[in-house]
Amino acid sequence: MGVPTDDAVLIQKGKNAGDPHVITVNCPDKHGLGFDICHIILDFGLYITKGDVSTDGIWCYMVFWVVPYLSSPFVRWPSLKNRLQFLCPCSVTFYLNGRPSNSAASQVYLLQFFCLDRKGLLHDVTQVLSEFELSIQKVKVTTTPDGRVLDLFFITDNMELLHTRERQDDTYKQLNAVLGESCISCELKLAGPEYECCQGISSLSLAITEELFRFDLSDKEIRSQALIQDMVRLKKANVVVDNSLSPAHTLCQILCVDHKGLFYDLLRTLKDCNIMIAYGLFSINSNGYRDLDLFIQQNNGKKILDPDKQDGLCSRLRMEMLHPLRVIISNRGPDTELLVANPVELSGKGRPRVFYNVTLALKSLGICIFSADIGRYSSSEHEWEVYRFLLDEKCGFKLASTVARNQIVDGVEGYSWVGKEQFL
Repeated sequence: MGVPTDDAVLIQKGKNAGDPHVITVNCPDKHGLGFDICHIILDFGLYITKGDVSTDGIWCYMVFWVVPYLSSPFVRWPSLKNRLQFLCPCSVTFYLNGRPSNSAASQVYLLQFFCLDRKGLLHDVTQVLSEFELSIQKVKVTTTPDGRVLDLFFITDNMELLHTRERQDDTYKQLNAVLGESCISCELKLAGPEYECCQGISSLSLAITEELFRFDLSDKEIRSQALIQDMVRLKKANVVVDNSLSPAHTLCQILCVDHKGLFYDLLRTLKDCNIMIAYGLFSINSNGYRDLDLFIQQNNGKKILDPDKQDGLCSRLRMEMLHPLRVIISNRGPDTELLVANPVELSGKGRPRVFYNVTLALKSLGICIFSADIGRYSSSEHEWEVYRFLLDEKCGFKLASTVARNQIVDGVEGYSWVGKEQFL
């Protein structure tokens, strides 16, 4: 009853320029498989135009129509297929006997370079790492008073080949092409004890922690710095559950504003809430909005009948649609600081490409980054990845204005990056 690995995942390229590529996954099911697939699709810089998923609890069939973002034109399609195939259980025996043993953790490397600073430098380096399937685990960026920058990237290799000389040389070659003559030194080596010492995040004020890590849509929502935009999104962040249309499943109907990684955010929430999707249909983007119909069950195979559980799930889903990332712009003394937080899912993985998308948004707005840092923070209910950026006031962007700050928030959260002009 197994399925050949080569048949589990098929990728059909679009026939004409601009046509979506079709990713088909046909394999034994496991809890959270749809989320894991969306995680990798997002990690490769692809946008899901529509999707269709179904499962009987034993076998699943999923189809995703995807297009690359203009900001991520280089897609390693064979590598994407290999990554997706690795996720697929090889037979029904897998499903019945439980999950396979966890593979060894990927080796962490330290990429360190010292160079002259310029606008967009941090994102250009991040783009190289992304194209080479090198995942950023931790970053420490410091700008010196004389206009030089020391960057420390702690990275892992999704291809597990960074220990080879060929892979290292290719990485050096591409980085040197981006850094050019401004590069003073560049070194790649295995990370030492300094990686463990950099896991935490420096202390945050009580006001900031309350704003970043809340999970409910309370009256305090008016504190958001993008109030008008939030009100519009909230009106279009509708979640309705219906138990009258199916004898075995609860229908969850969603209408919301589109954003980068929407399916990832929704499926992560359902996975963390132990909700299984029997059938799901994701519509195409219509004037910036999405319709989703999901037939769902609890992990015990029953419908969601408890009104409190229904309300709790709807509230969580609305929160993810309103704020896919938690973003705050605050004053740290005389400086302006951008803080971005995303919840870490229960397996310990964080949302992919956050650092990439934040640096892209700042580069597009012409904002320079004085320093950057990534760390983990544990609240009473969740673990978070927190990104801190100290913005350069000398870039010419009016960081103190409300309009400017709203532009930054929208760009970072991904609402302003889903128009047709953003795709190949």
